[in-house]
Amino acid sequence: MMRIIWTPAPKLEMSEEQLRTLQAWVASSDTPQKVVLRSRIVLLAHEGTANNAIARRLETSRPTVILWRERFAQAGPQALLTEAPGRGCKRRILEDRVQAVVHATLHTKPANATDWTVRAMAKARGVSRSTVQRIWDAHGLRPDYTPTVELSRHQRFVKKFQEVVGLYLNPPQKALVLCLDEKSAPPGSQTPWPGRQAPQCSQSGVTMKQGRCGTMTHYYKPRGTIRLFAALNALERTVIGDCAPRRRHQQFLEFLQLIDWETPPGLDLHVILDNYATHDHERLSPWVKRHPGFHLHFTPAGCSWLNLIVCWFSKLTGQRLRRGVFRTMPELIAAIRYYLERTDEQPTPFVWYASAEQILANVTAAKLF
Repeated sequence: MMRIIWTPAPKLEMSEEQLRTLQAWVASSDTPQKVVLRSRIVLLAHEGTANNAIARRLETSRPTVILWRERFAQAGPQALLTEAPGRGCKRRILEDRVQAVVHATLHTKPANATDWTVRAMAKARGVSRSTVQRIWDAHGLRPDYTPTVELSRHQRFVKKFQEVVGLYLNPPQKALVLCLDEKSAPPGSQTPWPGRQAPQCSQSGVTMKQGRCGTMTHYYKPRGTIRLFAALNALERTVIGDCAPRRRHQQFLEFLQLIDWETPPGLDLHVILDNYATHDHERLSPWVKRHPGFHLHFTPAGCSWLNLIVCWFSKLTGQRLRRGVFRTMPELIAAIRYYLERTDEQPTPFVWYASAEQILANVTAAKLF
């Protein structure tokens, strides 16, 4: 009877540099697991461990161990990073079907919607949802995404942008930086012109209880409209505010006079505001010339988000106005003035961290997208 004697595979030779490379791959958390397995096979082979022992220890097959030993001996560590030609899962989706999905996404719309969804496209083209998602990812298609940030096309966009951000990050000495704007109507309001309406609900709401949120009726009786002019001190977050019945250049000029009265004398006032018509009215120029301490800085068109007063308006709406019920106009004015007083008593500054270069880089990326 013939006995078959298995000869152990010889020790796999490698250089010190190759050894350090494989050890680094095994230790790194960013290395793909398949590369980690191949590296461990080769390292054990370098220690002289038999192929059967390597297979049992790493819970793989003996042919797999032999394969990666041979590939490493032929091409070194780089052979462990790539698959051999013809290996791996065969492609199931033909190129023409891929192009059909891409063409339908770019040039057609579903019959009952404005944009394609993964499920709608999968049903229309007879493929799975995961297949549609992989095709969209590979071709950079996002039918469900609509950018909400408006990019300015102003010719002096960069200069104005850097000017405003520079005031936040490096305010001038012996000067105040004020962010000024007017409160406009919230979405869904039935106000006939920009302003804040004093609504009185036609029915009483349900109070909040454990396990149930409070509710308010959508129907209300309008009690008039006011405009809130506000200027935020960017350093301290104190606010100068005033309510006016209209939003014209006369009211804006009166508010500038109020700012001049309530700010310490001898300080330059750098006022950040948007490009609304009342902010750049021809009748304002003589007043600004008579007050050389006032410096008006206009945000680029479409960049109202640069004005920090927008953050304060958001807090005012969410904390005091959205769920408020005001039976008369004086009640609304009193509520706004009380909120202004509380803001000045316990100010919490808005801190601007991003530099102009960082934001402009994101804007450039958004344009490329």
